[in-house]
Amino acid sequence: MNSARERFIAAQCNGDGDLLSFKTSSGRVLDYQQALQEVQAGAIAGVNVFKGRDGEMYIRGDADGDPTNNLDQLPQF
Repeated sequence: MNSARERFIAAQCNGDGDLLSFKTSSGRVLDYQQALQEVQAGAIAGVNVFKGRDGEMYIRGDADGDPTNNLDQLPQF
């Protein structure tokens, strides 16, 4: 595993709980589209992209059996 890759350390959600943006371990703030592109490029560790039932692409945490590191458990910023 490449430890040089950034991780998401915080998230910003709207009133419905939808993820809007992420803060990375290096302090960068990425809106959802930027984050999606970086995850697809392999630049962010611990997450992956999947296609939802609606055909859109979404970011989710890697399935590791640990609910505490799910994206919706990240601290808000």
